[in-house]
Amino acid sequence: QVQLVESGGGLVQAGGSLRLSCAASGSILSIYTMAWYRQAPGKQRELVATINRGGSISYADSVKGRFTIFRDNSRVTVYLQMNSLKAEDTAVYYCNAMIRDSGYLYWGQGTQVTVSS
Repeated sequence: QVQLVESGGGLVQAGGSLRLSCAASGSILSIYTMAWYRQAPGKQRELVATINRGGSISYADSVKGRFTIFRDNSRVTVYLQMNSLKAEDTAVYYCNAMIRDSGYLYWGQGTQVTVSS
């Protein structure tokens, strides 16, 4: 079992920055990949950024150059630094962890990010 708790969302003006955190607990050694997803009202959930156990990182084209995913040395907490925010970044952001052997996905409860234009 893995538990994920997100924090750091809020209201920010366009062009501003926010940092999201995702704290993992439980069977963290079984985690292979952690990721950030987001879901805007009326839209499907979309992948924003991923980081795997080896440190490989990928980003959605829409956030490249603006968002940075990174983790602490203990690999317990994953962060999403969001700069140059746009109104279209407004969404509920979810943290996700994929288990190495089973591929099972765990999700956090989500944190709201609202960017005012």
